[in-house]
Amino acid sequence: MADNQDGETRQRIHTRSIDVTGYLRDDGLFDIEARLVDAKGIDYPLSTGLRRAGEPVHDMRVCLTVDRQLTIHAVEARMGAMPYPGACDEIVPDYQGLVGLNLMHGFRRALREQLGGVAGCSHLSELLMSVPTAAIQTLASFVTDNQETRRKPFQLDRCHALDTRGETVRHHYPRWYRK
Repeated sequence: MADNQDGETRQRIHTRSIDVTGYLRDDGLFDIEARLVDAKGIDYPLSTGLRRAGEPVHDMRVCLTVDRQLTIHAVEARMGAMPYPGACDEIVPDYQGLVGLNLMHGFRRALREQLGGVAGCSHLSELLMSVPTAAIQTLASFVTDNQETRRKPFQLDRCHALDTRGETVRHHYPRWYRK
């Protein structure tokens, strides 16, 4: 039991943890590893057996190997815990169909088309939706965010703070500011 900010007592029922980490490989490619873990704070009866409090219902990982243009070269998906062993994990090989896609050019749409609904695992596919922005953050570690380039920096016009009509861009990216 834990108290919330209003002093009300409450019991944790469910926790979803998502972790996405980017790595630079020796060969110059990048691995973007993502993990999703769902665990209950109470014992959870499933038709496949009881999951004790704290024991993962889902523990799924995916690693995408990408180049500097964010094209996928390899996919490794694994399921350590799942509600229906022998059924959930049957779909894992189908995620190889992501090889060749680009994380910045239609990836989310292609993921929904190829692996949405019963064509994929809803948890793995949901986890993969967070990979493009984490990959951008990984590669951004090697580029000054406001360096002068011919092309408009990627991050501009992708969120409220970086609207090219706004004060942030006028101050930090004056070349790209539009009145």
